[in-house]
Amino acid sequence: MFPKYDIIVVGAGHSGCEAAVAAANMGARVMLATMNMQTIAQMSCNPAMGGVAKGQIVREVDALGGYSGIVSDHTMLQFRMLNKSKGPAMWSPRSQNDRLLFAQKWRSLLEGHPLIDFWQEMVTGLEVKDGRVRGVRTGLGLVIEGKAVILTNGTFLNGIIHIGEKQFGGGRAGERAAKGITSQLNELGFESGRMKTGTPPRVDGRSLDWSKMEIQPGDENPGKFSFTNTPRPERQLPCHISYTNKEVHEILRTGFDQSPMFNGRIRGTGPRYCPSIEDKIDRFADKDRHQLFVEPEGWDTCEIYVNGFSSSLPEDVQLKALQKVPGFESAKMFRPGYAIEYDYFPPTQLKPNLETRAVDRLFFAGQINGTTGYEEAACQGLIAGVNAYLAINDLEPFILKRSEGYIGVLIDDLVNKGTKEPYRMFTSRAEYRILLRQDNADLRLTPLAASLGMKGLDDRIATVERKNEQVKEIENLFGKISVSPDQINGLLDDFGSARIDQKVKLISILLRPHISISDLKTAVPDLEGQMKQFDQEVCELAEIDMKYAGYIRKEQEMVEKMNRLETVRLHDGFDYYELPSLSTEAREKLSKLRPRTIGQASRISGVSPSDISVLLVHVGR
Repeated sequence: MFPKYDIIVVGAGHSGCEAAVAAANMGARVMLATMNMQTIAQMSCNPAMGGVAKGQIVREVDALGGYSGIVSDHTMLQFRMLNKSKGPAMWSPRSQNDRLLFAQKWRSLLEGHPLIDFWQEMVTGLEVKDGRVRGVRTGLGLVIEGKAVILTNGTFLNGIIHIGEKQFGGGRAGERAAKGITSQLNELGFESGRMKTGTPPRVDGRSLDWSKMEIQPGDENPGKFSFTNTPRPERQLPCHISYTNKEVHEILRTGFDQSPMFNGRIRGTGPRYCPSIEDKIDRFADKDRHQLFVEPEGWDTCEIYVNGFSSSLPEDVQLKALQKVPGFESAKMFRPGYAIEYDYFPPTQLKPNLETRAVDRLFFAGQINGTTGYEEAACQGLIAGVNAYLAINDLEPFILKRSEGYIGVLIDDLVNKGTKEPYRMFTSRAEYRILLRQDNADLRLTPLAASLGMKGLDDRIATVERKNEQVKEIENLFGKISVSPDQINGLLDDFGSARIDQKVKLISILLRPHISISDLKTAVPDLEGQMKQFDQEVCELAEIDMKYAGYIRKEQEMVEKMNRLETVRLHDGFDYYELPSLSTEAREKLSKLRPRTIGQASRISGVSPSDISVLLVHVGR
């Protein structure tokens, strides 16, 4: 019935969609299996993409040829660049999206790819022979053969939904859980665990009093995610902000005895940085209020997402409490919030290319690895898709270093440190933040994607080369143009900066705090004329590179030092138990995780600097 596919992707969430297009764009023939074709790329939780560190990931996915940024730009309700008051390493793009259009755009892109086929049915097991995956089995008993399989099951593996004292099987509201895969993987020697996440109630926007809330508009000059020629939003929908209060908290507490979180029915670990509202008022009992972001779900719907009010309390308690929030006094609920508990597999069971250690050519991506968030899932899917193609063609794996991208940080953290709670990306997890900015993701990563042979990147490479040349032109311009005191002192006075008493190069003025290229163009007419040929994005990139040149140089020196350890290989058959000078914990962890290099070994939890010294001596360094 089916041809033999190169790669089978199980699950069509954000991770599965990116895995499918990445593998297909590498040249693989792909089967995308999903339980429901109507929920491809569903935004299961909030209708938004990006945010702090997550926005950097979306731009990196785009730079590597992924589609998340393109889809986000085409379906945007609002765009905001977060953290603009901080340094550029912290700037993070975020969009509010039309939930329905987002899924429709993804599906149209997938269906438009000639190398992607679809099958709508539950996958209940894997075909494994001689330690290698050979395909998948479906609920109808069909076998689909494939050279590699990528599991992106999200929250569906033995998923249980909790609302108060009610619980029922499901991977998402209105959708059944996936059965069979966990038990088979356990039989194959995989360790599994349980995690928990949740979602807030959805309410009728027509029943809200918007005048009682703070308005949160989008940026006046909105940006976008993709480095391709996608549209910028011509109009935007505002979000709003409201707050809980003591009365809200008291009502919520009346339901605690029926809460699955507090009475022990939920055993999975929930996300530390996105707790439910009941968890927040329990853990932060000293706080009188918590912020709520009231977010639209689309252009043509009155459905509203109440970000910050995730809950698994009984539905009547949720509604009573919600109606005490300013602006929600007459709120009507479309559906209550709920918690969902699901299986995951500790990611230390993976190689750095996201292939499992126990079964060859079987890859895991997304929430099955213990992560949370669309963006974290999407980037894993892309990397798994690329590496599955490389594996079936016996090519070297594609592994991003921590110094090359937030994606590299995320995967390195997962496979070397593991996670016991839903993993979320933050800028603080990256050592080289000034190198890994959102504005330079294409310069960092698009050449790497092109070198892998990913198709459709010719125009992108030309754009990257042109961008690099223009940045150098701007930097040379600022190093050549001189300004006199009478030209520039008025501007310096405006900024409370020290005057000059002789001609200086323009770059020395730009390096002063708070002075930007746009300020200098106003004060120096010659500069205005010479800068007209450069667009705003290139000017901003050049300005950051010039202002932060010293910090960038220091981080590059740190990267070079670390890369020396990355070149020292540890062969697969290394017997760590033969080195008595290693700590017992190091011998156990190194034997289990089998790091490829000394650098990777140094990042494994429990391996100390003295253990690394022992390894360096042993390999002759």
